[in-house]
Amino acid sequence: MNNRERIINCVTGKEIDRTPFICYFGAWGETCERWMKEGAKDWDAWRDPAIGFDEGVANLTEYVNHYFNPPFEFKILKEEGERYIYQDTLGVVNEANKGRSAIPKILKNPVTCREDWEKIKRERLVPDFKGRIPADFADTCEMLKKSGKAIQVGAFPYGVFGTMRDLIGVEDLMFWFYDEPELVYDMMQDLTDFGLGIYEEIAKYIQIDIIHIWEDMSGKTGSMIGPSTMEEFMLPNYRKIKAFADAKDIPVIVVDTDGKCDELIPIFHSVGVNLMLPFEVQAGNDIVDLRRRFPYMSMFGGIEKMNVAKGRDAIDCEMEKIKPLIGKPGYIPQLDHTIPPEIGYQDYLYFCKRLKETCGKK
Repeated sequence: MNNRERIINCVTGKEIDRTPFICYFGAWGETCERWMKEGAKDWDAWRDPAIGFDEGVANLTEYVNHYFNPPFEFKILKEEGERYIYQDTLGVVNEANKGRSAIPKILKNPVTCREDWEKIKRERLVPDFKGRIPADFADTCEMLKKSGKAIQVGAFPYGVFGTMRDLIGVEDLMFWFYDEPELVYDMMQDLTDFGLGIYEEIAKYIQIDIIHIWEDMSGKTGSMIGPSTMEEFMLPNYRKIKAFADAKDIPVIVVDTDGKCDELIPIFHSVGVNLMLPFEVQAGNDIVDLRRRFPYMSMFGGIEKMNVAKGRDAIDCEMEKIKPLIGKPGYIPQLDHTIPPEIGYQDYLYFCKRLKETCGKK
């Protein structure tokens, strides 16, 4: 069984020869800096081929512009000591610390009214494929077909709820569900139609295996919005995505949402989602318990990253925790998010070694 078949079979509940051993989440900049001091030979040591990962997933966002074209200009707006204010390529104005990778404080989002949204659509969300798909994309696709990778479209910041967070801001979006419902509905529909238009064009070049939907719509206590709000605003778009996936024989639809997400699992499953990630342990997610409670939803992640930072004994305990899920369809083991700088290089290498053994890869 090759890598692509193994991933698809694992997610769709079919027989697998072993559990996939893939590299998906990257590392914080500080993590890479630490590892270089600890003997790593490359900035991207987290995906070193010598580790022996399966071919994994090819994310076409690396080749095709799925979103703003042109992007907003990245620019520093103000500097004060170690703090600075900047506009990112998504048009969000942020405040952050110099030399530190962390979630910045958002000061201003690009959409404050319908006029802002119409301007962004007109100027940056035109489905101008010649400006989004490179001239050598057909050659790239031939290379990817030979690579054995599963082919993914979508990733951060492409979602239904998630993209709205970046465009409007979390707090304003919560109010807009009540104060500006028509605009929220229109924006979600516009974003979905735009994304599917891009995917339609990509599908002319290569068979898509995975549609990734970035949402980040949960916190430590659960979802930011309830089932009725999801049904009214989000789920019609998910049904549209599912119809597209069925028409194009795309077997995997994955939702990426941080935080405690158990209440969302049956809702997303009802509209065709068959894989979720990353199941952060600190938010209360127990991957073994969740697989028991929701056997119809495949899961990716769930290994406590901060325990990996505690060294070999803690890593061995993490491997014991996930053993009941290994060798069966429905679970792909991975850290529960991006690799933090608390994890030392040697501990990361030991984690990969143990995970490789646990997955049964020779």
